[in-house]
Amino acid sequence: MASKRNSPETPASRRSPPKGMNKPGGRPSPAPDHPAVAAVRESGANKVKVAVSDIDGILRGKYLHKDKFFGAADSGFGFCDVVFGWDAHDVCYDNTQVTGWHHGFPDALARLDLGTARHVPWDGDVPFFLGEFVNADGTPLAICPRQTLKRVLKRAETLGLLPMAGMEFEWFNFAETPQSWAAKKGVGPESLTPGMFGYSLLRMADNRPFFNALMDEMLAFGVPIEGLHTETGPGVYEVAITFSEALEAADRAILFKTGAKEIGKRFGIMPSFMAKWNQALPGCSGHIHQSLSDGKKNLFYDAKSPRSMSPLFESYLAGQVACLMDFAPMFWPTINSYKRLVDGFWAPVKPTWGLDNRTASFRVIAGSPKATRLETRCPGADVNPYLAMAAVIAAGLHGVEKGLKLTAPPITGTNQGADDIPRAPRSLLRSTHTFKQSAIARDWLGDTFVDHFAATRVWEYRQWQDAVTDWELKRYFEII
Repeated sequence: MASKRNSPETPASRRSPPKGMNKPGGRPSPAPDHPAVAAVRESGANKVKVAVSDIDGILRGKYLHKDKFFGAADSGFGFCDVVFGWDAHDVCYDNTQVTGWHHGFPDALARLDLGTARHVPWDGDVPFFLGEFVNADGTPLAICPRQTLKRVLKRAETLGLLPMAGMEFEWFNFAETPQSWAAKKGVGPESLTPGMFGYSLLRMADNRPFFNALMDEMLAFGVPIEGLHTETGPGVYEVAITFSEALEAADRAILFKTGAKEIGKRFGIMPSFMAKWNQALPGCSGHIHQSLSDGKKNLFYDAKSPRSMSPLFESYLAGQVACLMDFAPMFWPTINSYKRLVDGFWAPVKPTWGLDNRTASFRVIAGSPKATRLETRCPGADVNPYLAMAAVIAAGLHGVEKGLKLTAPPITGTNQGADDIPRAPRSLLRSTHTFKQSAIARDWLGDTFVDHFAATRVWEYRQWQDAVTDWELKRYFEII
């Protein structure tokens, strides 16, 4: 990944709206529209697209008529709370308390973040906004993923710290449509290109219109891409999304995943962000680059340190090393996530750190004041960006609050120096149990979120436990 910007970035759409002017006689005039709302009004658009994140990081959304949008921009709008009460295939959980059949799936109040204003270039430039959920009294809804990240960022603010971040994704692309994939019954997808050919200009040329559409249309969508190239594996691409403030970085990440799939449809291409789709091929990562700013400079950099790492950076890193398992299901949220954690396939399997070492879970990139940062390499591409971002920042800030020190030296090579460090769990159920019991996770994320998210992960495990797979048929059908 190329060097990252570490200076805070405040998009024009996130600046405070102008206040209303007083009329003669001291009577206040109506407050003018927020600039983003005014832009919609002046554009003449007759509809607006809005979306919210569910627990799995899938954007759920709708079109709103412009008149409905103007009301929603002012006071929010109703959105069925089933988006937090069902799984990725719309099957309702039977083990959650905050939402479920026992509550009747009422509307929850969704509020649009007007600072997320965009136009969707592949959908007629329709105006677009991200939303989040609040309670009836306006307080944040505890189980909303975007609100969960915002709670962590609010705590960072009390420490005088501004987290900066950028995400990378690896993902496989297939010459499939939803119909062709359904007809194949989940077996034998056709890879977009053959062979193992990372950083290949030839493979980029094989699907040049799709490749260029990702670069150009994502930029127009407010998701600037710093780098895009092929990875090693059939039909694999890797993207590095430009560094920004952490909430904006998570917004960009979730929008990229959905946007890549929507753009792909135009070319008969199906992107997949599964962590590991094929046993014989490398998995797909969702690396998170981070630094801390005071609003002016990168606080991770220290010119006097032999490693260029400030004491703050070391405590932040120590927090992530210490707390990896406390937040594990937020890095590895699916059954498939754990199939990626295989020795020798690039994905790190222990809470290790190293200096510019891509085999470590935590890669320290220390050099210039501009580029010094931490790359957390544990997460897969199947993460919910809001939750993964919340987890890494919470773990790091826990280290800052407690003044943690690095107790182990950096590893060299492939886990050299990590013999005594326990390996990551290989099952969602085990990591969820650790998460649910974690006092650190509850301190940073709250009891309501921890209990709800843990229940959804137990549900996910149960769905897999009940399934009869093709592996079982091949292994037992005739022989046993």
